[in-house]
Amino acid sequence: LSNIHYRSTRTALFDGIEEGGIRASAYSSHEIDEHENERAMDGLQDRVSILKRISGDINEEVEAHNRMLDRMGNDMDSSRGFLSGTVDKFKTVFETKSSRRMGTLVASFVALFMLVYYLTR
Repeated sequence: LSNIHYRSTRTALFDGIEEGGIRASAYSSHEIDEHENERAMDGLQDRVSILKRISGDINEEVEAHNRMLDRMGNDMDSSRGFLSGTVDKFKTVFETKSSRRMGTLVASFVALFMLVYYLTR
């Protein structure tokens, strides 16, 4: 009789703990799911803020490059005007001088260029 009483007491004692453990485990898994969701949302918010910062940096970089390209375009236009004037002056010089002097001048420039090229190489 004492053995049966011991078993029923033991069973009642452990059945309550196991049921409580199962309930606590289910509650705990629900809390864990919420905690994981909150952590995932925090991670997504961090990623969104990082992407927002990166897109802002890209925008600033694009605007800086556009300004630089505009300046380069303006510089190229002014250089084109300057070179056009220089070419016109050369045409005037070439037309008024004899072709023999012109050939000598061109050959001298080419020889000078080649000499400087081989010396710096």
